[in-house]
Amino acid sequence: MEGDVAEVDDVLRITAIRLHYRLAVEAGGAGVDRDTVDRALESYADKCPAYQSVRGCIDCSWDLEIIADD
Repeated sequence: MEGDVAEVDDVLRITAIRLHYRLAVEAGGAGVDRDTVDRALESYADKCPAYQSVRGCIDCSWDLEIIADD
């Protein structure tokens, strides 16, 4: 996770949060359906209480990296 802090109207504010998810899978990706994982990532924000609390106030983004666990 990383973010940005900026002065807004003479007050320091968190202006952006970037989340980087890492999903470790068995070598070869056995058992991982990428479409299912992508759908979950696209829709989770609708049910995430933290995101719903800051939505519209802080620019939030997220991405996913799938890595093979050797």
